Amino acid sequence: MAGVHPQDDLLKMTHRENWKVQHERLHVKHQGHEAMHAEMVLILIATLVVAQIVLVQWKQRHHRSYNLVTLVQMWVVPLYFTIKLYWWRFLSMWGMFSVVTSYVIFRATRKPLSCRTPRMVYKWFLLIYKLSYAVGVLGYLAIMFTMFGFNVFFRIKAEDSMDVGVIMLFYGLYYGVMGRDFAEICSDYMASTIGYYNRGGMPSRNLTNDICAVCGQKILVDVEEEGFIEDTFQLSCGHIFHEFCIRGWCIVGKKQTCPYCNEKVDLKRMMNNPWEKTHVLYGQLLDWLRYLVAWQPIIIGIVHGINFSLGLE
Repeated sequence: MAGVHPQDDLLKMTHRENWKVQHERLHVKHQGHEAMHAEMVLILIATLVVAQIVLVQWKQRHHRSYNLVTLVQMWVVPLYFTIKLYWWRFLSMWGMFSVVTSYVIFRATRKPLSCRTPRMVYKWFLLIYKLSYAVGVLGYLAIMFTMFGFNVFFRIKAEDSMDVGVIMLFYGLYYGVMGRDFAEICSDYMASTIGYYNRGGMPSRNLTNDICAVCGQKILVDVEEEGFIEDTFQLSCGHIFHEFCIRGWCIVGKKQTCPYCNEKVDLKRMMNNPWEKTHVLYGQLLDWLRYLVAWQPIIIGIVHGINFSLGLE
């Protein structure tokens, strides 16, 4: 009919049919551009290889600056896409995480350090770990649930259950990485005001045996006793600590030394999960997510800039 506009037909189509029509139009538009497409693929591969070499060398030679820049991009890049694509749910969660974490970092960087700060740091990032771990596992189970077709029994569309699974898995991994990286920053700042860390290389305080060597408060539970809220830990060097204080020092920042005398200690009995341990596979997974979120958008932007400068579409 002469009065029917093609745009009206697109509005009547389902999302899948609309995508198929758009895909066919894209093929027609780019038909005969095989040479240009091959050039664009070569540019993409070359940029990825060069960027990977540069990032690896940067990480090996200037580890601290690489981690800092990566963390800033991990924090900023999702914000850009969130505002651009109107992902308000992610933005609200990102905002709450940023506000609380900023306050924790503020407390961890104060001098003199409050005696309550190490345990507060540990508790907050332990909470982030538990939530991100639970959400990530649920997301993974939802993806497996969909791949094996169990969604049919509950009359859930495959695309809906898969979307939920992917989103939850990303949330779990993203906030897990962010929490771990910010926790190490807090621990580095706390290291400058606790115990051993001074220019002379000698402990700056002398404490009795019933005082926690981190917070300076009295030990209420003996080492052999089991506490109602927290236990008391004695390291191999002989110094004793409140459980949350020593965890806030050793586990949050991956410190393998006593915060009072700097002696190397065995922390295996305190570490029970991947957040506390430094598993190689878990560390590689976190590095992959950092690359995907922080650097992949930058690399794709560079590729688009090169294509645009060369007149490629």
